Amino acid sequence: MAKNLLIVLGCTAVVIMILYKVFSPGKSTEGSDLIVAAKKGKFKVEITTTGELRAQRSVKIMGPQRAREFRLSQLKIEQIVDEGTVVKEGDFIASLDKSDLFGKVSDAQGKLDQVKSQYEQTQLDTALSLRQDRDNLINLTYQVEEQQLVLDQSQYEPPATIKQYEYNLAKAKRDLKQAEENYKIKFNQAVAKMAEVAANLRKEEREFKQMEAMLDEFTIYAPQDGMVIYENGWDGNKVGPGSSISAWNPVVATLPDLTSMLSITYVNEVDIRKVKVGQKVELGMDAFPEKRLSGRVTRVANVGQQRSNSDAKVFEVTILVNESDPVMRPAMTTSNNIIADELTEAVYVPLEAVHVENDSINYVLLNNGVKQEVKLGLSNTNEVVIQKGLNSGDRVYLSTPKWNSDKPVKLLKELDGKREDEVLEHGVTHLGK
Repeated sequence: MAKNLLIVLGCTAVVIMILYKVFSPGKSTEGSDLIVAAKKGKFKVEITTTGELRAQRSVKIMGPQRAREFRLSQLKIEQIVDEGTVVKEGDFIASLDKSDLFGKVSDAQGKLDQVKSQYEQTQLDTALSLRQDRDNLINLTYQVEEQQLVLDQSQYEPPATIKQYEYNLAKAKRDLKQAEENYKIKFNQAVAKMAEVAANLRKEEREFKQMEAMLDEFTIYAPQDGMVIYENGWDGNKVGPGSSISAWNPVVATLPDLTSMLSITYVNEVDIRKVKVGQKVELGMDAFPEKRLSGRVTRVANVGQQRSNSDAKVFEVTILVNESDPVMRPAMTTSNNIIADELTEAVYVPLEAVHVENDSINYVLLNNGVKQEVKLGLSNTNEVVIQKGLNSGDRVYLSTPKWNSDKPVKLLKELDGKREDEVLEHGVTHLGK
């Protein structure tokens, strides 16, 4: 019985050792020290960020665009279709509260009626006044003719009487001429007055008609086919029933073109120097982890901005997604791996395997007990390229063994006199321990 138990325990131990070797091929331990093998293959320098999908092109669904001309500052949404609704051109999108506009229309109607009454009264007063002046001109014309007749019949009268008749005729002519000039002035004044009240009437009629027409604009329809995406309001929150839009920017929603999407992301000021227009990007979608997309950087902001609740500065980066997928929607979260640099084949090790001596010599600890100097190349978040000093498969320590301090570094001849420049070029002194 005891013998069988020993056999079972022995077999179990062998299986455990085999499984450990199978599932941990690149890492081993010697005592408490961790050892890994230098790998050879494709090496990428990636900047990992989180982004948000946005349509490259979209059509804005607008509310009344002249509302501010009629002193309407905020437009309240009464009803709006659900976000994500697929609509056809001409379909109902939203309706706005018309209460304030109804008040404006009522005021405009009252003012229009008042101006119409003023126009009619001015027209009546002007016609009456000019008629009286024309009658006066007729009477003065008769007086001139009468005085002329009296003078013509006074040839046998005494000279003094004739002189008096001549004076009366001259005075009648002066009165007629003065009346004619006054009539012209009053006529021109009447024409100007009527033009003024007529212009005022047209203005009020135009405003009233525009207000009436705007009532129709408070019911909003789709300008084209698409999917409705809510617009963010002035407070940063998405609009919805009960919220308000500004009369200065009366955008209710947008209809994005889902065939061409962007990922808008932000890169910190430390990494932004590595990001260039044209770089390839590998994208994932949080909502669909199984989907992998590709893209390229199309824009890098020149000016940074402050992150909320943080002192860090970030720069906006725009990524164009190469693929078109029906599952992509605006505002979905993406994971973005920006390929800042890439080598098709390189030998590389974990960053923890590289040490620094005297602030200038980069080295690794080989499992054969040698402190080997290495020439470093590109590095990413976890690994660094070894240009010289290591071959693929060489095994190096991740931890620092006890014998480390007792041995000198085996130097590379090709780095004599260039070590300080190498350190400055790759900026890897921080990798040391």
